[in-house]
Amino acid sequence: MRAVLLVHGGAWAIPDIFADGSIDGVKKAAKEGFIKLEKSGSAVDAVEAAVRILEDIPVFDAGHGAVLNADGDVELDAIIMNGKTLAAGAVSCVKNISNPVTLARSVMEKTDHVMLTGTGANKFAEKQGIPQVPTEELVTQHARAEWKMYQKYKESVTNLFNTQMVHDTVGAVAVDYDGNVACATSTGGITNKMVGRVGDTPVIGSGGYADNNIGAVSATGHGESILKVNLSRLVLFHMEQGKSPLEAANTALRYMEDRVTGRGGVIVVNTEGDWAAQFSTNRMAWACVKSRNLFYGLNPGECFKESLI
Repeated sequence: MRAVLLVHGGAWAIPDIFADGSIDGVKKAAKEGFIKLEKSGSAVDAVEAAVRILEDIPVFDAGHGAVLNADGDVELDAIIMNGKTLAAGAVSCVKNISNPVTLARSVMEKTDHVMLTGTGANKFAEKQGIPQVPTEELVTQHARAEWKMYQKYKESVTNLFNTQMVHDTVGAVAVDYDGNVACATSTGGITNKMVGRVGDTPVIGSGGYADNNIGAVSATGHGESILKVNLSRLVLFHMEQGKSPLEAANTALRYMEDRVTGRGGVIVVNTEGDWAAQFSTNRMAWACVKSRNLFYGLNPGECFKESLI
């Protein structure tokens, strides 16, 4: 079994000023996540480590770099899932947490629940000793500037992934040397979203899904559209029907665009180590480590390769 670690930095119209930073960020997360995979041997450890790195890079809309809601505040969502047991943990509308993916893992491993939200999630974080940080630490000048541009949530959704003023989700999927798969996804949501709005990211089957019988998916894009079609589980459904990760990803993305006029992207891995990174937006930063090689891309059809030996 060949282990694989695959990450994305969000599917949207990434402007040129963020292109290099996005590529550098996903390459770093993929390489360091794979190192974690080799050291611990755990797909769950690897996806958490990779997403934590992406949450710490301000160019991405997750943790540091998160966008602002209608009140000018930060509300964060995340999910993590273990394909071996189907255990999952998620948080939504949490505040002042720099690495919500780690909080989501605590929900998975230290409670009987799948999702905690809002005040309850923050209280749980405090009990677990997960530090809270000032909102200002999570917000960039760019996030404040784009918030001022969009004064209505409807305008943000209408223009979302076709403009160069909106960020999106980060995520990771992995298969370890034992054939176990896992996924993790994290986001700050949509600029000027209504207070309390929850998109696809923390919803099992939409923002991510992992099952050792099939594979793992992390989704990115317009959250409401992804929710309507259960995008991550839809990809795995097509894989159950015999499609490859690439075929399943493209089929599911086409369905979402045709059925609900939604765009986005997915990263996918199966239990054999086959993988795909596909998107229907202008760009998506992604990177993958497999067999001592680093693969990455940003624009449609790109797949660059570097040796890690």
